[in-house]
Amino acid sequence: MVELDIQIPTAFDPFADAIESDAPGGKEYVHIRIQQRNGKKGLTTVQGLKKDYSYEKILKDLKKEFCCNGNVVQDKELGKIIQLQGDQRKKVSQFLVQAGLVRKDQIKIHGF
Repeated sequence: MVELDIQIPTAFDPFADAIESDAPGGKEYVHIRIQQRNGKKGLTTVQGLKKDYSYEKILKDLKKEFCCNGNVVQDKELGKIIQLQGDQRKKVSQFLVQAGLVRKDQIKIHGF
């Protein structure tokens, strides 16, 4: 018999090793979103910060800086999420960069 060299296609993820390493394409993002509540009211949510940060201290500084209320919510799938009253997306992103918690290219701002 003749043996044939046939490659069987398998599920290959070319970005799998980039996600695990600190390559520029494989970084974790911090997502800043706005959620509409009643009428004009809205919530700003911050998700994806490192787990070793103290969310309560970050929240305390954000509340003091922006004169708004907020809390930390524990989600089963997403982990800890910071919620702030009002549309604070741009201010929060500037604050996180100035505080040195994340780089500017690691922030994704979502919303209208």
